[in-house]
Amino acid sequence: MPEGPEIRIAADKIERALSALPTTGVFFAFDHLKPFEQDLTGCYVKGIETRGKAMLTHFDNGLSVYSHNQLYGKWMVRKALDYPETNRQLRFAIHNAKKSALLYSASDIQILTEPEIETHPFLSQLGPDVLSKKLTAKQLQASLLSKKHHRRRLANLYLDQHFLAGIGNYLRSEILFVARLHPKLRPIDCAEEQLLVLADASIAIARQSYKHKGITHDITLASQLRADGASYREYRHWVFGRSDLPCRVCGTPIVKDIISSRRIYFCPQCQPLAATA
Repeated sequence: MPEGPEIRIAADKIERALSALPTTGVFFAFDHLKPFEQDLTGCYVKGIETRGKAMLTHFDNGLSVYSHNQLYGKWMVRKALDYPETNRQLRFAIHNAKKSALLYSASDIQILTEPEIETHPFLSQLGPDVLSKKLTAKQLQASLLSKKHHRRRLANLYLDQHFLAGIGNYLRSEILFVARLHPKLRPIDCAEEQLLVLADASIAIARQSYKHKGITHDITLASQLRADGASYREYRHWVFGRSDLPCRVCGTPIVKDIISSRRIYFCPQCQPLAATA
């Protein structure tokens, strides 16, 4: 599933393609959305908002299209009406005179008015967006220390979109590694200073991933590995997807574990399972 940075990158691309010209056509695959095709044709896309892994395409007539890629959804931006050869099912499309934005395979698509956005059963329950410019490390530290969250394992908490929206498998592993915290620790097991480091890492790693197209490893080291011939997969992350390979910091083999049916990666030396609070 794409995580917050990938959804924001897709949103930026769609926004650049569509914002300058009015729509010449809109397509929905689902029958209950078909009546809105005419309502949205001739409108301008006034902005693409992301909330965690969800996207809101705002039109200048007051309507917005909510979409969630879930596991298999994929956006493509192409020349107008230039459809790719694919076995995927087209679910939603926006066309203007120059470009088309095409959403394939996603099944969670809705039309919302502005009041409906704020009461939407998924959106209204989301925690702060990890990429939000309004989010601060102090705010996130306070949330970690709260009674609601302080007894939950970090591995589980960091996949809970009600706690922090936009985090998924790879960001979770990378954030906990940079913060040097074991996935099975709870906030209550950690010193307040450690939780502030974790909060800082949460924001910094997510923003770096957005800015550098998914790279969560040290940018200088990643660039050197790339120059030496390493593949994107080889230089992209600190620990995620690197089971049994040496830790980039201490050389200890990276461990892959399954927690709550989801894979997670960590360094047992850099991220010891020990209470320090």
